[in-house]
Amino acid sequence: MAASNVNIGDMKSLSPLQGVYPIATAAEPGFWSTNPVSQFLSSVSQTISQHRQSLDLVNPGIMENINKEVSKDVFLSLYQFTGLKADINKTFAMNPVFQIAHSFAVGSKLPAYSFTSIIANDQALVQGTIDNEFSLTGRLNYSWDKHITSKISLQLAQGQPSMCQLEHEYQANDFSIQLKALNPDFTGPKYNGLLIGSILQSITSKLSIGMETVYNAMDPNGPAQAAISLAGRYNSGDWIASAQLQAQGAFIGSFWRKVAPNLEAGLETTIQIAQQPVMSEQMMMPTIQTTVEANTVLGAKYEFRQAIYRGQLESNGDVSFMLEHRILPTIGLVFNGSINQFKNTSKLGCGIQLETAGNEEIMMMQNGMVDQNGNPIAGAPQM
Repeated sequence: MAASNVNIGDMKSLSPLQGVYPIATAAEPGFWSTNPVSQFLSSVSQTISQHRQSLDLVNPGIMENINKEVSKDVFLSLYQFTGLKADINKTFAMNPVFQIAHSFAVGSKLPAYSFTSIIANDQALVQGTIDNEFSLTGRLNYSWDKHITSKISLQLAQGQPSMCQLEHEYQANDFSIQLKALNPDFTGPKYNGLLIGSILQSITSKLSIGMETVYNAMDPNGPAQAAISLAGRYNSGDWIASAQLQAQGAFIGSFWRKVAPNLEAGLETTIQIAQQPVMSEQMMMPTIQTTVEANTVLGAKYEFRQAIYRGQLESNGDVSFMLEHRILPTIGLVFNGSINQFKNTSKLGCGIQLETAGNEEIMMMQNGMVDQNGNPIAGAPQM
């Protein structure tokens, strides 16, 4: 039988088989394709989408990291401690990463001993910590794909209320949405807990604006409260400026600058406006007085070849510094201190970090002899 000359790409030219219903094609006109309203909305949506693609927008990150270059990278407030501290980390595997850590502390607010275990791969991270007082904290991060991530944090401590926080993030090409729920409780007649929702949208390739909404129903006997905060961020590459206007009456402005390849500097100003009742001698009823508190922090971070130095100066008189020095690839020392001449206070902390390997391959990797794939590194010393 001679084969019929039929173009495979033209499926309409094929005759339907007996007993088989013909397949409906998308080209057939319908209500939604011929309706003037739907056509107008579809045209507007396509125009907006094409315009957004022409702007070459980038993902601005999530709201809680809007000033991370200053508060988390340059400033040392998150890394300060007092007394003596020792961290011993041991790695058993690299894919997935399996690591345990022992932490010891003396003369500080940190637990005297804590044990941490971490297992992570490219998609998930599980971390758990227990200290000498049997306080337990846990964290689970799971990435469904490159855009969607879910997080769970738990905390159980003696003498403190339990904490459970649920997070969900969606990071698109030009915007990010983040949802949080702290101690959610749906068992009662009304919702109890804290809900936070935020969105950060890129307007241009450098400018992004966002909004955060907080719904507070932590007190089951009191009314719920809601608040809205606004934020903006401008990223020029070698400098970043951000501003936050919070509903509680606080304004936070920060500026980050890449001064040199190894030097970063940051400035952050916080202005808090609050109202509090004050009793007067002439009137029996209290009067409302407005108070304004402001604080400015200036910091710098310098990266040496084997060390990182951080220093900051606050308007309230605090002068702080931190030095992280890597003696060997597996041994590091940490020094930090602060002094306030106006308050006549001072703090000092010293720490040591030890990295040990669970096998020979990881030990060679820690010493810079091989890469993550086990290939020898050119110029590295051999055992």
